Amino acid sequence: MRIFAKTDRGKVRSVNQDAFAANVLAGGAAFAVVCDGMGGASAGDIASKTAVEIISQYVLAAYTSSMTSDDIIKLLNNAITSANIEVYTLSKKDEQLNGMGTTAVAAVVNEHQAVICNVGDSRAYLIGDELKQLTRDHSVVQSIVESGKLSPEQAQVHPEKNVITRALGVEENVLTDSYCVEIGENDKILLCTDGLSNYADANSILRIAKNNALDKITDLLIKEANNGGGRDNITAAVISH
Repeated sequence: MRIFAKTDRGKVRSVNQDAFAANVLAGGAAFAVVCDGMGGASAGDIASKTAVEIISQYVLAAYTSSMTSDDIIKLLNNAITSANIEVYTLSKKDEQLNGMGTTAVAAVVNEHQAVICNVGDSRAYLIGDELKQLTRDHSVVQSIVESGKLSPEQAQVHPEKNVITRALGVEENVLTDSYCVEIGENDKILLCTDGLSNYADANSILRIAKNNALDKITDLLIKEANNGGGRDNITAAVISH
């Protein structure tokens, strides 16, 4: 498996509070984690960088090529739980970091499947003939959409679209969602922060991912999000054969 990842501050923000890690694991599987921090001053980037460091260290140390999909779900959940404890502990030790947190979406991808865990509104997509969102946003707006009171199109411009209902490091315990999806030879997995999904539409993401070499996709996605406004930090990781 091959993996490419990149982050960009965007056109408006003075600090990049996104963070990511991308690695090839034992047996040729690929691993990526993408986080979008929140909190005043430097707190957001401390939360995201800490989470990425803990999650990636945990996965790199514990992953084996003999793991089943259930084993990998447990691995990612344990890694995110460990990161939650660390970020939460840091926020309680330093008053300036109080209340900081971060989203997290992490994936282990081999030739046949992708296993994904997420907290917050950073997303995972499956890119084949169409763009399919694999993760569910933990956000106020997503809850309203699911209640039937708001359409997905209305959600894109809702004033509270960035208010999340679940994050890593905010509380002593964290609940993740887990997904396992079969992937074909030409499929790609995309992990991204909302700086991409809010400023590059689905058709543009699909077009870029289908029509360009794997090592060019993240650059082009970030360019597309910046052209769409770039009012947030942008991070993308793409994995494929």
